[in-house]
Amino acid sequence: MKFGYVRVSAKDQNTERQLKKMHELKIEDRYIFVDKQSGKDFDRPRYQALRLMIREGDLVYLDALDRLGRDYDGIIREWKYITRDLNADIVVLENETLFDSRKFKTMGDLGKLMEDQFLSLLSYVAEQERKKTKQRQAEGIVVALEKGVKFGRPKHEASEGFKGVYDEWKAGGVTAVAAMKKLDMKPNTFYRRVKEHEGTILHQ
Repeated sequence: MKFGYVRVSAKDQNTERQLKKMHELKIEDRYIFVDKQSGKDFDRPRYQALRLMIREGDLVYLDALDRLGRDYDGIIREWKYITRDLNADIVVLENETLFDSRKFKTMGDLGKLMEDQFLSLLSYVAEQERKKTKQRQAEGIVVALEKGVKFGRPKHEASEGFKGVYDEWKAGGVTAVAAMKKLDMKPNTFYRRVKEHEGTILHQ
């Protein structure tokens, strides 16, 4: 049976390009598994569902090796689990000449050695790319903060929303639990904001 695995790192990223490749391979939609989640680990719902379905002789298609994941040890572990423990196969469309586990199997022990070398190299590259992406994101946030960019809801808007619910709570119109629910706050956050707000009132 043929399966396709598609992954993007965030919910707002587009999967169409990867899905198009899977459809061109005549893989049915019900056998295409899509995750919109970081590749830092393998605790992804659709990947885990795919993992449970794979049987000996099945074939799993990936657009690129980093779609499987971006953790060096994890990529190698999962690849070997699928191709050696389950005796299924993986084809990486981006590097199909190098990454088609069926080819390595026909080469016996030499094939295993070559497969391990290629996997180690590309898994390392995938992990380094993830680290670079995280570093670029962190650097971008620092630069934005230095330029005065504000993250999250505007403070005035948040304060006005809190003040209205606070006044209602103080007047006995709602319970503390109901107030927290309205504001989507946890107890410690709610009471911290109450303390800050009351401190502001005292100093006015």
